[in-house]
Amino acid sequence: MKRILLVLVVACLFQNCQPSLPSADLILQNGNIYTADINNPKVEAIAVKAGRIIAVGAKSEILRHKGDSTMVIDLDGKSLYPGFIEGHAHIMGIGANLINVDLMGAQNYDEVIARVKARAAETPEGTWIIGRGWHQDKWDQSPERLFKGFPTHHALSEAVPNHPVYLSHASGHASLANEAAMNMAGIDESTMNPNGGEVFKDVTGQPTGIFNETADELIWRSIPEETEEQRDMQLELAIAECLQNGLTGFHDAGEDLDNLNTIIRFGEEGRLPIRMHVMLSGSDTTLLAERFGTGPQRGLYDGRLNISSVKLYADGALGSRGAWLLEEYSDAKGVHGHNVVPMDEIEEITMRATESGFQVCTHGIGDRANREILDIYEKAFKAFPDITKDHRFRIEHAQHMHPDDLPRFAELGVLPAMQAIHMSSDRPWAIDRLGKKRIEEGAYMWSDLIDNGSKIINGTDAPVEPINPLPSFYASVSRKTLQGKPEGGYEPAQKMTREEALLSYTLWAAYGAFMEDEVGSIEVGKRADFTILDKDIMTIHEEEILNTAVSMTIVDGEVVFEAK
Repeated sequence: MKRILLVLVVACLFQNCQPSLPSADLILQNGNIYTADINNPKVEAIAVKAGRIIAVGAKSEILRHKGDSTMVIDLDGKSLYPGFIEGHAHIMGIGANLINVDLMGAQNYDEVIARVKARAAETPEGTWIIGRGWHQDKWDQSPERLFKGFPTHHALSEAVPNHPVYLSHASGHASLANEAAMNMAGIDESTMNPNGGEVFKDVTGQPTGIFNETADELIWRSIPEETEEQRDMQLELAIAECLQNGLTGFHDAGEDLDNLNTIIRFGEEGRLPIRMHVMLSGSDTTLLAERFGTGPQRGLYDGRLNISSVKLYADGALGSRGAWLLEEYSDAKGVHGHNVVPMDEIEEITMRATESGFQVCTHGIGDRANREILDIYEKAFKAFPDITKDHRFRIEHAQHMHPDDLPRFAELGVLPAMQAIHMSSDRPWAIDRLGKKRIEEGAYMWSDLIDNGSKIINGTDAPVEPINPLPSFYASVSRKTLQGKPEGGYEPAQKMTREEALLSYTLWAAYGAFMEDEVGSIEVGKRADFTILDKDIMTIHEEEILNTAVSMTIVDGEVVFEAK
């Protein structure tokens, strides 16, 4: 008997017998694989089965999972990361921008008018023309007529007289309307300012065409409602845009009932190839009442949809001087910005949301807005201590804060959802709004927040900025404009390391959506969501980050985008 056993052992050794391992559906190898797992930051290969990671490690070990039907992707030196997650953007707005007049990148008012005029030439007279993306502080020249630093409608009205035109500022916090649009909306010298907004009027009392913060609703309400077909097209186009930019997850910063129902229907029909963390619009009272009664829902449609958050607005944008400040704007005496939704209303919704188990995400750009939001959150945590043990409440943007409030984020467990690309785009002119001291002590304070223990959720705020995560990653680590200025970056002490920047787009973003056990890092048991780039953004010269391209996007082990 002993001789037989010895023969079997020797035979097994000669035949290279090994324990049976599950056969993988997919193996990825021969590239730079970054895991965002602090205990195992870089590996040689990954094995995937049924949409989940079953092994990570050395290539020789992973190949033991190779079976007859295993698909093997040779990365050929490319770099693979956990699937990038957009931490704050507007999915339907991205789609709308792909359909309407895209004014992003327009160099001056003349170019804005030319783009609108070209659309008018192919649009029946009397039909609304919608556009977005103009930003007067980024123009290479100022128009002849300005009011409070903004263009007036006159040149636009003259060029496009027979179509009502509504052009949203890049920030989404101001708009420009032509004369036809104002006539249709009944806007004239007698129109009053709404709470939290302003209709800009010239010295004669006539509307200039600029509608700041909540005032843009005076025009918007006259625009015909979108059809179901239009919403479907917007969502389809936006999803495709996300996938080709390497995104596998998306935090959708505020949707009303119609848009939410479109997203849900896509989920039901199996047309949601991206994981969405949708925030309910705090202004849709019917939606809130319905969803607070239902309670938070996560992981719907095989992990593709969360409906468990509420989006509120405390103030406006810095570009339109709508951000709510403790002290007046440096370039506008007596102006402190706007509290666009009364704080008692924000507090009431926050308390209802908290009691119902929902995460609260509030837009706060100015230091006054950030302080007021933190105060309300702190009240909610004290009122519902058991419910809020793991609340993960967020402040969206957290762009400028008083130094005294900076440590409160980590102390209260409030997550700053910040868009690094805003620093790159806004910093050259933001110093005029805030002045040197406030910029240095309280604006875009990434490193200080991280050092205090905060997890930063990164993103683009698209369609305010393009959805591409790579410029935002570049801004995170360089603190420069996309033109590479200034040398060394703005306030360089606040740069993120490349590891921190990667976490802000992966594991920390997943944490911000209660999904860190499912996605955000490459670990056994997690979902196989990957972003593959043609360059290694963890090691290349920082300027080369902007020349990096997405090679492939994978969700649940399925290739959902591949560059041609």
